This record gives sequence, C-alpha cells and structure tokens, in this order.
Amino acid sequence: MKIDIPVKGMTCQHCVDKIEKFVGELEGVSYIGVDLDKQSVQVEFSAPASAEAIEEAILDAGYELG
Repeated sequence: MKIDIPVKGMTCQHCVDKIEKFVGELEGVSYIGVDLDKQSVQVEFSAPASAEAIEEAILDAGYELG
C-alpha cells in the first residue's frame, strides 16, 4: 500500500532524517519519500505497518499532520 501524508513543520534535511528514522523503525515499511517543498511524506508499506502507525510515528517525531 502507498500513502501520501501532508506533514507540517518540515524545513530541512534534519527533518527528513528524523521522519525517515521514526517511520523507518516500523516493520513493513519499504519506502519513505519526504518532499519538503510539498510538505508531504510518501510511504509504501505492508502489514504489520498501518497508516495509523505511520501517522503516529510522524507525530512522535514532533511534526503535525497537515
């Protein structure tokens, strides 16, 4: 499954690295693409990962969903 999540507050490579770290820790995530210009994160995943778990990881990283 592939989702595109709007995320507020990402401004630099540190933000990209942090999102990739938190979301990447979820089992089942196979791709993470962070677009600073569009303020969005694309994630490809399969079970046991879920859209809800990915959104929670982004929130845990300190960002807001847009």
